[in-house]
Amino acid sequence: MREIVWDTETTGFDPESGDRIVEIGAVELMGHVATGRTYHQYINPERGMPQEAFEVHGLGDDFLRDKPKFAQIGRDFLAFVGDAKLIAHNASFDMKFINAELKWAGLPAIPMERSLDTLVIARKRFPGSPASLDALCRRFSINNEARTLHGALLDSEILAEVYLELIGGRQPDFALSSQPERKAGDVGEWTAKARPTPLPSRLTKAEATAHAEFVSKLGNDAMWVKT
Repeated sequence: MREIVWDTETTGFDPESGDRIVEIGAVELMGHVATGRTYHQYINPERGMPQEAFEVHGLGDDFLRDKPKFAQIGRDFLAFVGDAKLIAHNASFDMKFINAELKWAGLPAIPMERSLDTLVIARKRFPGSPASLDALCRRFSINNEARTLHGALLDSEILAEVYLELIGGRQPDFALSSQPERKAGDVGEWTAKARPTPLPSRLTKAEATAHAEFVSKLGNDAMWVKT
């Protein structure tokens, strides 16, 4: 099963008010195991970066000015995502922005049912407890010391660890459930072979005598009695 854990950074909170995506980060999981494939892209938002957004992300107008516009990278992002499940923290926020950008670029939207929200999962598992990404890192002892600023790729990598903990721990199943049942005689089946020379007994003579005396008191129906 292929999944994409992803995150966006934006100029604000509402694309309908003119806010845009400035960064996308994504991590690929296959069978709940990170494959090492990632997607990361800074984006020119085609508008000024508000001071409050700059303070959160550390991305200023000068840095973003020569970055590609979303219309130039939208197809690449869709190609990376493919038909995988999309995992995000507060998924409705990221889906709202990505679908707005896709619409403006004339590209197909991503159905909301393809998304999975780790914020919702966390609130169900730990009702009444803080469910921010930082809070979940503390709960699961995940090191997020590098997260001094919000960054899409770093947040995606951290979220991937959090997600695996939320669904049962960072113990991949190695696809064991999908392995076909083996039958005796199948090619590749390992079976133990008899030793060419039997190992010498570690039983002492005294121990053998004591065992024989014990068995003789159990009667002829004892399983140790040789027939």
